[in-house]
Amino acid sequence: MGIVYPTYFAPITQYIIYAQYNHVEVEVYDHFQKQTYRNRCYILGANGVQLLSVPLEHQKGLSNTISKDVRIDNSTQWQRHQLKTLETAYRSSPFYEFYEEEIQAIFKTNFKFLIDLQQSSFEAINDCIGLGLSFDKTNEFKPLETLENDYRWLVNAKLKMNFDLDQYTQVFSDRHGFVSNLSILDLVFNEGPNALNYLESQKLPDIKT
Repeated sequence: MGIVYPTYFAPITQYIIYAQYNHVEVEVYDHFQKQTYRNRCYILGANGVQLLSVPLEHQKGLSNTISKDVRIDNSTQWQRHQLKTLETAYRSSPFYEFYEEEIQAIFKTNFKFLIDLQQSSFEAINDCIGLGLSFDKTNEFKPLETLENDYRWLVNAKLKMNFDLDQYTQVFSDRHGFVSNLSILDLVFNEGPNALNYLESQKLPDIKT
């Protein structure tokens, strides 16, 4: 069993972890950290890599907030904007229309807590790619680097590492080349039913930096 931090449409490396396990544990009792994949993901659009970020309440006090208690700031139409961005980036991909309805449902739900959005995105992707993975949330914080199969370090959005992932065809690869380790959405829309086979064939990331 592996342990991870909850994420928002996680990067492909985290789904490589998921594909290796039948069950994972999700840490929800840590203090929220900015600049992570907890509330952001990256996709590839016509102009290159694009950031999708979920706005959060009480930005200045987030470092003292337990992750499970972090609230989304729904004062703007961020969901509408992100859905439009996704449509623009992937409507010409081979499988966007195939998964469109399930992904759209997330952006049309008014989530109050980030953890609920993270869980819904996790469950939607699992359904899309046929990943039979169960999970439990922690009931207390588990100290870092004290557990085997601890992959919480992968949440760091500033992590600069070549994970040596196999290339697959991306919508705008003719303009920007292959961009590795984007959001799982990129793999799903471009590879469709082959996404799980791709994840299972990749090397398990095991280097912490």
